[in-house]
Parts: sequence; structure tokens; C-alpha cells
Amino acid sequence: MMESLNWSILGPAVFAGFLVLSTHVPLGQEVLKRGIIFIDLAIAQIAGLGVLTAGVFGWEDNSWAVQISAVSAALLASAGLSWSERRWPKLQEPLIGILFVLAATGSILLLAGNPHGAEHMKDLLVGQILWSTWESLIHMTVLYAILLTLWYKFHEHIGHKAFYVIFAFAVTASVQFVGVYLVFASLIIPALATRRLHGRPRLLAGYVLGAVAYVAGISLSALFDLPTGAVTVWTMAMLAVVVGFWLGRKTAPPQVDSSL
Repeated sequence: MMESLNWSILGPAVFAGFLVLSTHVPLGQEVLKRGIIFIDLAIAQIAGLGVLTAGVFGWEDNSWAVQISAVSAALLASAGLSWSERRWPKLQEPLIGILFVLAATGSILLLAGNPHGAEHMKDLLVGQILWSTWESLIHMTVLYAILLTLWYKFHEHIGHKAFYVIFAFAVTASVQFVGVYLVFASLIIPALATRRLHGRPRLLAGYVLGAVAYVAGISLSALFDLPTGAVTVWTMAMLAVVVGFWLGRKTAPPQVDSSL
């Protein structure tokens, strides 16, 4: 069984997971703060729709065309959400939900006549992280380095528009490696599990939780020949329950004796 842990294959996958976490942990905390929890699902699904659209036009072998299609779709959706957040802030969450449903059903319609449609849909949702190679991660590493520099240098002054642009680029890149489900998990689960912490301790705890989940999830999926994305989501969720419970006990306010 241990022969399944071939780190020449698993190494790039783990690094891809760490790259995703590098941007998604801080962005996830911001998403939770803004109360727009399902924006990641919507933007990820929209970016995936852009990828599928490129395939419909026969551009799937042109990586630049695929990226332009995916980023354009994500940026267009982000611009719309940025506008709606200013115009109808109380309706933002249901509008995000509607956008997600439209993107998801749009993907189904695009794949309706494709004999490999089910396979493409599965790849979009659960990703192909095990197919990552060191070469394929170069562009993602450069992009995330730029996004992280912008975020940590200017995040206190980043407005709605800039936030949505950074978010769109980060999610567009990650969804093509890890899929929609892991994008959502990487953004929300670490942020939710560490909500009792603040500042750098919260950021560090989120990174550690996510990193352990990716290493454990990828390893377990290789050992038991299970879908990597699904296993990693479950691993992250179970770790989050443990971490959240532990932090709850550590940070719980002291009990006051009512008899005094």
C-alpha cells in the first residue's frame, strides 16, 4: 500500500494545494467578514463556465485562450457583483446564489451534447490536482506571488472593486487545479474553524489547518485510490471540527459562579 505514496507524483499536488491556500486563507477570512460566503462557489463556477466555453469553441488545446476565457468570465461576474454590492447590499447573498445556479446550469447546457460531458463536469467540480506537474505550477506561482503582494501590502485600503478583481484571478487559477468543491473548502473551512482567533494567529492557524488537510487528504486518496478532491474536503472538514472545538475550549470565557 505504501508504494502508492509516490512523492514524485504527489509532491506537485501537495504544492498546488499549498499555493491555493496561500491566497484562499486570507481571502476566505475577508469573505466571512463581508458575509458573502457563497461568492467563491459562484466565481469558481463562472470561471469553470469560461473554461467549458473555450472547449465549445475548440480552444481547449490553446492554454492562453482557455485562461483568457476563464478570467474574462470571472472578471465580468466580479464586476457585476461589485456593482450589486454597492447598489443592493442586502440582496448580495441571494444574487450570488442565483449567479451560481445560472453558471452551474449553464455548464450543464454547454456539455449536453458532449459524449464526455459527465467527465468534464466531474473535473470541474472535484478537480485534477493529482495531474499537477512542477511545470504546470510555474504560472500559478507567479500569479499568486503578485496577488499576495498586492493583498498584504494594500489590503487595508482595498475597496470593493479591487477585492473582487483579486478574488477573480485567485479563484480562476485555483479552480482549474483543485475544482469548485476544494476552492470553496479552502476559502471557508479554515476561516470558519479559526474564527475565534484574530490577526496573525488566525492566519497562521488557517494555513496550518489547510496544509495538514491537503497532505493528509492527498495521501489518503493515493493509499485507498479515492477521488483526491473529495477526500481532501472531508479531511479538512473533520480537522476543522477538532480545531474549532479545541479553540472553543481554549478561548471560552471563564464561568462565573452565580452563588457568589
